[in-house]
Amino acid sequence: MLSDSLAKEFEAIVGKENVFTSEADRQNYSYDSCVWTPCIPGGVVRPTNTEQLGPIIELCYKEGIPMTVRGAGTNLSGGTIPDTTDTIVILTTALNRILEINEEDLYAIVEPGVITAPMAATIASKGLFYPPDPGSMSVSTIGGNVAENSGGLRGLKYGTTKDYVMGMEVYANTGDLVRCGSRCVKCATGYAISPLLVGSEGTLAVTSQVTLKLVPPPKASKAMMALFTDMQSASKAVAAIISAHVVPCTLEFLDHATINYVEDYVKIGLPRDAGAMLLVEVDGHPAQVEDDAAVVEKVLKDCGSTEVVVAKDAEQKKNIWEARRVAIPALARAKPTFMMEDVTVPRSKIPAMIAGLEKIAKDRNVTIATFGHAGDGNLHPGILCDKRDKQEWARVELAVDDLFNLGLELKGTLSGEHGIGLAKKQWLEQETSRGSIMFSRRLRNAFDPKGLFNPEKIVGARG
Repeated sequence: MLSDSLAKEFEAIVGKENVFTSEADRQNYSYDSCVWTPCIPGGVVRPTNTEQLGPIIELCYKEGIPMTVRGAGTNLSGGTIPDTTDTIVILTTALNRILEINEEDLYAIVEPGVITAPMAATIASKGLFYPPDPGSMSVSTIGGNVAENSGGLRGLKYGTTKDYVMGMEVYANTGDLVRCGSRCVKCATGYAISPLLVGSEGTLAVTSQVTLKLVPPPKASKAMMALFTDMQSASKAVAAIISAHVVPCTLEFLDHATINYVEDYVKIGLPRDAGAMLLVEVDGHPAQVEDDAAVVEKVLKDCGSTEVVVAKDAEQKKNIWEARRVAIPALARAKPTFMMEDVTVPRSKIPAMIAGLEKIAKDRNVTIATFGHAGDGNLHPGILCDKRDKQEWARVELAVDDLFNLGLELKGTLSGEHGIGLAKKQWLEQETSRGSIMFSRRLRNAFDPKGLFNPEKIVGARG
């Protein structure tokens, strides 16, 4: 636990009410949404203005105290789990101001603790659009989205968080404020530091402010659902839609197992014998939407869909998306432990990946239900189990190893949107190279010579 003398130094910076040292308080920040072993930190510090970040970092660096920055704790790769029991968690939830929404130059400036969905809604009320929509956006923070380069359902057409970060303000290991990027559409001033910080998982600096690009909203949209007898046919439809030069804003899938878990949960009349479901939405100018929707509907039928349902109004559109919206809670309620993984393969390899997952489930005697973003190949295999059952958990760990090995064999990547954190470190060299790991460590050490910023995440600070 944090010593009394150090606790008083932190209290002098943020106030006594914003330093938490009791075991009960520290326990709350020992875990995140990843199925990983918790680690109780030495203390928790909650700054209430961004200017306090510099002195906090300066004190930690002087005392050699590891730091883990945390927003809402929705991380799925262990990125906000403290590495050691002397770690200080820097909690950013009170840094939650929207500083500016510029309707002329199309940008917003926000603090890291701003919650994504309410921010997007505020932006929408101004007639503008912030597209990134991670599944946790109702609770996740912009700082966390930036740290993980979060994706979402709209990633196929609109990209991920990295495509909307114009500039950042961060505090370096020295406690100094670093400004990078700009409010301008084009900026070639100095090193491009912001893109390096996006996705760095809190290992290089501490974010205090983010400038986000905004775009005009689409004027119309249309959604549809298509059922298939197998994933092979559904995957062919995905490829055919893109080949027809239509880029949907969302193109999602549910496999046979997920369809049945969803039907168990909400009982909306999904056919239990369906091998796969595609959910497609196109958006843009009304005339273009009508044309694109007609093309997509024809492609779906030509590729063997047994049923295509096109939403005729907002209520039907909501009903169509119900199956995807409830996929996570439907799976999470099925067993005590729900491990949602994140692996991305080329679109053409989705059938092979699904077939491989089915084989892994059978060979390892575990339950796997898969859904995800078919349009960009980002799959979420969900392993349903009970971690308290040691024999089952041992099989699960083998299955996880199998699924990442399979994804890499298919020329995929370990993560499309959840990051590496603690949970995927062991496969990183397999995807990249030893040289890549060492290069990344040297880069990291330039930003953080003592290795105190989230020290064990991604490539680790040492080793």
